[in-house]
Amino acid sequence: MIDSAMPLSLERDGAEHLRGAALAARDRIEAALAGLPVDRPGLRLREITDLPDLLEAQGTIGRIAARWLGPDTQPVRAILFDKNDRTNWALGWHQDRTIAVTARCDVPGFGPWTIKHGMHHVAPPFALLAGMLTLRVHLDPVPLDNAPLLVAPGSHRTLVAESDIERMVAAHGIHACVAEPGDIWAYATPILHASNAATRPKRRRVLQVDYAATALPGGLSWLGI
Repeated sequence: MIDSAMPLSLERDGAEHLRGAALAARDRIEAALAGLPVDRPGLRLREITDLPDLLEAQGTIGRIAARWLGPDTQPVRAILFDKNDRTNWALGWHQDRTIAVTARCDVPGFGPWTIKHGMHHVAPPFALLAGMLTLRVHLDPVPLDNAPLLVAPGSHRTLVAESDIERMVAAHGIHACVAEPGDIWAYATPILHASNAATRPKRRRVLQVDYAATALPGGLSWLGI
């Protein structure tokens, strides 16, 4: 059974709905993203004019992350999800397990390595992921029939083996992260999450930003935005 009514808290459940938290920045975000391709499931954003000022720790969006992570908060990855009637995808249950870095540098505890869209990604120790926060900034309405993010509350506290994901989702339950334009959903980066295809597909743009407040060891550097 999917729930969308019970309030969640970041501390207890690993996710929290911040209603209207991005309303003041919505027009600037839409202007910054105008003209980007709309035919990809997810578009990694780099060096987009006007976005860094909003997403850094002192910016309208970034300071929300800094409330939880502290003054050293920095955006380390930004992705635009533009789901519509032409790109109405589904995404199975999973945890985000990799980070993007500037270059490969072999460090104990970091691996395996992959290249995605020409960028180096590596799986870090779980403790690093557990200290990260993800913000999803909604630009369009996301009712139940327009493919809201699904999360398993409380599943963010441990690395879940692929073979245990179905059991963990059943144990923790499913919450649908419905939203209005200008809302933000904050969640612990390693929470189990998924997304169904929309049953009544309409445009559903989400700017997703990962935040961290720790430097990487051994010469590794966040790729950033």
